[in-house]
Amino acid sequence: MATIRKEPIKNMAKGGETKWIQKTIKHPGALHKELGIPMDKKIPAKKLAKAAKAPGKLGQRARLAQTLKKMK
Repeated sequence: MATIRKEPIKNMAKGGETKWIQKTIKHPGALHKELGIPMDKKIPAKKLAKAAKAPGKLGQRARLAQTLKKMK
């Protein structure tokens, strides 16, 4: 027996969740704080690119920021 999905299939990418962005952002403003940039200012692209090469959480947050910037 087939199950009925509540989400439209076109929003799901090969079994992925539809609202993955909301679940990934656990600490809003953490990247700003780590980079020493005030929340009311934008993070410069060069600084974001340099942070994306860093290991650990800083790099993960910067890479996610770059990905979300492309979606805009």
